[in-house]
Amino acid sequence: MPSALDTPQGAAELAESLLPPLGNRWLHTQAVAARAREASAAVSEGDRDLLVAAAWLHDIGYAPELRDTGFHPLDGARHLESLGAPARLVRLVAHHSGAVYEAEQRGLSAELAVYEREDSPVLDALIFADMTTGPAGQSFDFNTRIDEILVRYEPGSEVHNAISKARPYLQGAVERTRDRMAHQPM
Repeated sequence: MPSALDTPQGAAELAESLLPPLGNRWLHTQAVAARAREASAAVSEGDRDLLVAAAWLHDIGYAPELRDTGFHPLDGARHLESLGAPARLVRLVAHHSGAVYEAEQRGLSAELAVYEREDSPVLDALIFADMTTGPAGQSFDFNTRIDEILVRYEPGSEVHNAISKARPYLQGAVERTRDRMAHQPM
């Protein structure tokens, strides 16, 4: 039986209970969820709600009350796990947008490795939704989004280093999703 958290409505409600005080982060999250709905044709019909739910929840680890390690994918995944969310949803949040690269920079690889990363159209589409949406919900192409992150975070910072290293991986996910979307029957 699915938990309410792995439905778009349940995930949206949880996100809305945590993220609105964060301003642009909330705008970004809403736009990523909308982008995930657009990209849902890139995943199997049975995974579409999971994709949108993961998009709603991908940044909940930024909520101050959930902050533990300061690494939002891990903090968000741990919170979802504590709520009894389905393991696959927890893993998608833990590994969204190349989190493994930033975990390495932060010395949190072992902690993140507790959550197995799936290489799937769903994770690719989640990355696509996040990596084509700006910090205040703007629609960006992939390179503009990456460049925006690299400008926002100081050279040498964990995020700057991680995004620089992750760029080919992230670009591959975006391209695979675009290809899957282009080859879906109308």
